[in-house]
Amino acid sequence: MPTTPQRPPKIAVLPGDGIGHEVLEQGLRVLAAVAPDVTYEHFDFGAERYLRDGTTLPDSALERFRTEFDCIYLGALGDPRVPSNVHAKDILLGSRFKLDLYINFRPVRLLDARYCPLKYKRPEDIDFVVFRENTEGLYTGIGGQFKRDTPDEIAIEQEINTRKGVERIIRAAFEWADTHGKTKMCMSDKANAMRHGHELWQRVYKLVAAEYPRIQASHLYVDVLTMRMVQAPEEFEVIVTNNLFGDIVTDLGAAIQGGIGLAASGNLHPGRVGLYEPVHGSAPDIAGKGIANPFAAILTAGMMLGQLGRPEDERRIGDAVGACLLAGHVTRELGGTLRTAEAGTAVLDALSAQA
Repeated sequence: MPTTPQRPPKIAVLPGDGIGHEVLEQGLRVLAAVAPDVTYEHFDFGAERYLRDGTTLPDSALERFRTEFDCIYLGALGDPRVPSNVHAKDILLGSRFKLDLYINFRPVRLLDARYCPLKYKRPEDIDFVVFRENTEGLYTGIGGQFKRDTPDEIAIEQEINTRKGVERIIRAAFEWADTHGKTKMCMSDKANAMRHGHELWQRVYKLVAAEYPRIQASHLYVDVLTMRMVQAPEEFEVIVTNNLFGDIVTDLGAAIQGGIGLAASGNLHPGRVGLYEPVHGSAPDIAGKGIANPFAAILTAGMMLGQLGRPEDERRIGDAVGACLLAGHVTRELGGTLRTAEAGTAVLDALSAQA
């Protein structure tokens, strides 16, 4: 899945809304220290731009992302001044769909047991990844409303599952597992209730699994999966699932790894520009207060470098964040006292201590 550009990497930076600006600033500080050859261009797409002139994400910008950049680094999207959040939908979902970023890749890794809400779980018990299908399912917006605002209103949302879409996300998960020496794969669906689309998932999963006999392929309905993630997260190495279920189980994964402020993610299509984002949202209630946790944005920066063929840089950043957690150099929601910029400085100090 990693790609190695022939020139120094170039990253498009979209700070977005709310705390996005604050956390991305710290991620960029860490990137500058670890990978000084990387270059950047900032784009002002977000609520402020939308409120100013109605711009969300022009096709011309998407074309530039596709042809001129190696990665897109996104802060967060969402602003109460835009009640529909149409700008967030156009920017995030528009990027996923129009750039065909069919993999949402979410590592779930516990760095310090003190921050895990599950009793007696250690870092070695919580270390898996989720491959979420990112361009189909229930998030395509296909459906409609009939007799709106009447007692007879009908609202229909349709789930889309194509053979191509299902097979490529399952195959990507098996390829990653095989490349990274993993031996366990779990696919999750709800075929006992959604028998048409999810039966397709089951058939394709069995066909692809047969090509990887070294990997133990299992299946859980999504309700059972969520229970097992809480009861025995050590059972999992790689999980693959659809768009809606992946959205839910990855946030559960974030909770058991220590909180949404530690959750990094990548929206990927091997060989193409990827979009990387911390998944905590714009948090408008704390925006501008300087107390947001930047660790997810910093870990996301590390993931970008790993996908660019620099796994050692990704490891260094992960180790530095882990050292900060172990030392208690954390922000308020993790029980510490550091402000956003101070947490960024703590990671830089931990990186320096590695030398």
